[in-house]
Amino acid sequence: MSSSDEFQRLFMMAGPEVLSLNAQAALGAVKVPQRSQFSLLVRHFLERFFNHETASPDGDAKSRLILIAVATGIPGFMVAMYLWPVYHPFISWPPGRPLDISGPPYWLQVNHHFFFVVYSFVAMGIITVFEWDMFFPDLLDIFVLTTLPIQDRRLFMARVAAITIFIVGFLLDANLLVPLVLPAAFDPPNLPRLLAGHMLAVLAAGLFSAVFILALQGLLLSILGERLFRRLSLLLQGLSISVLLMLLLLFPVLSSAVPVLLRSQSRFVLYCPPFWFLGIYQRVLEGPSALPIYGKLAQTGGMALLITSAVAVHAYPIAYLRRARQLVVGSASHDTRGWVARPLHKLLNATLIRNPIRRAVFHFIGQTIFRVPRYRIYLVLYGGVGLSVVVASVLRLTVKHGLVTTEISPDGVRAAIAIVAFWTIAGLRMAFVSPGNRQGSWAFRIVHGRPPNLNTALHLLGTARLWTLLWANLITFCAWLLLRPLAPPELLTWPATASLLLLAAGLCLLLTDALFLNLKTVAFTGEPAREQPNLALTLLKYFTFLPVIVGVPVAFEPWIEASPLHFAAAAAVIATAHFALRVLHRRIINEHCNMPALEDDEDDFPFKLGLRY
Repeated sequence: MSSSDEFQRLFMMAGPEVLSLNAQAALGAVKVPQRSQFSLLVRHFLERFFNHETASPDGDAKSRLILIAVATGIPGFMVAMYLWPVYHPFISWPPGRPLDISGPPYWLQVNHHFFFVVYSFVAMGIITVFEWDMFFPDLLDIFVLTTLPIQDRRLFMARVAAITIFIVGFLLDANLLVPLVLPAAFDPPNLPRLLAGHMLAVLAAGLFSAVFILALQGLLLSILGERLFRRLSLLLQGLSISVLLMLLLLFPVLSSAVPVLLRSQSRFVLYCPPFWFLGIYQRVLEGPSALPIYGKLAQTGGMALLITSAVAVHAYPIAYLRRARQLVVGSASHDTRGWVARPLHKLLNATLIRNPIRRAVFHFIGQTIFRVPRYRIYLVLYGGVGLSVVVASVLRLTVKHGLVTTEISPDGVRAAIAIVAFWTIAGLRMAFVSPGNRQGSWAFRIVHGRPPNLNTALHLLGTARLWTLLWANLITFCAWLLLRPLAPPELLTWPATASLLLLAAGLCLLLTDALFLNLKTVAFTGEPAREQPNLALTLLKYFTFLPVIVGVPVAFEPWIEASPLHFAAAAAVIATAHFALRVLHRRIINEHCNMPALEDDEDDFPFKLGLRY
């Protein structure tokens, strides 16, 4: 096959041409590539990064790798393209810019450079946090790989090589597309300096973020040990995701204060890592004419990267050995039932879950979601996203008389209760429908049938709604208590407090009804989907649905607190909508229960076109 044919097939996405048996025989014997044991181990560890139960519960690591790679590289590339009109103004765009100006103001250009530094920092940090548990050995490595004739040193070096390839690969993936359009978008007077400053700054920022998280994990694991580290692991992951996303979401607010912060050499600039690498960007781009603060920041960034890398290099082997030893020895058994939860469970058993079916499913959910690491990391990720969105909505930075001040937005406080309720319920639903851990499904199928009768199905499925509703109300109420001391005076009156609590309870109730409307399986017993979910469509649903939910308390809270009549009308609307959703849910479950069950080895597609009849 010629090279031109291979090039055409690359873009046609066609498979190789089918050859006859004689043509295949003429090609000769297939040469199997000879790979060393070290290269095979590196390939194995790299595949584990994308084929573990958290990243790819359905086992399709290749397609998941493509989705992650595209999602990482596209945002910076698109922002660079959208900056072209800013540097090449035409009639009526950008608004308020005359056509005789050769380029945007200096500080606006600095903010553009700052965005790419922040994005690289955030993207690499999130990717490293998501693969947190895969940087160290697990039970598969200890009880399978160590029994093979593989030297311990080679096994260790193969994992280090895989981690290095993983970090460098995503570092290039997140930043390599931007320089392709940067010259045309910025049209700089000195292109080599721009490209050198850009690549050096964004690569250093992303590398520092990834190495810092790896060094933090290795240092804590070396000092605290496996048992204490496991207790802090989820908290650290959630805080890391929250801080990183908060930095990205607050960028539009922070950008207005960048000139003041840099001119005044604020302590925030000196202690905020993305500013260090912005100093590298501007120092390389502007040369000796750059502001003195840039040189100081650049030196800080270089030293921080060297120190963090040294800590990671020295702490990782110690943490690796402690983790491997703990897996071999094992941890002491302990009672996972907390003494605080026992009276609460007795109270729930006597009130809300008196039905035996509801009681069994309720405790099955509670024990499973806090035991399986994959479900816990889902909750941490959703919680981190929700917390970052809340902070970005509530916090405002303003510049007055050359000083940067922080303010609390009343609308942000109103929207915070909707944001917390939405991300809590969405995260729990994501965990409940996630496939890959179906060991408990056989018990429900044998006891209640498949599908069960209507009343049994309503008890089985309604328990997940009840569990979600209780936690959503608890978390939303705690968030309101934490935000209350920061709220402005107009939100501290009794009418405002009552209206916010009504909206919080109503949103938790209706969001639970809406998101669990079409759920037809018991929590954690669903089957993997036959087709890969459309990531773009999923994100579109969130971006479409979330602003509507967030706008409800902002638009209606002042109206509800205006009079008791409005309060009663809002409560009536919530009750009516809840009743309508319950009726619709009962109808959907009734149709599902009236369908004949499939056999365990029977596939309903393509012979039945996806239908149950």
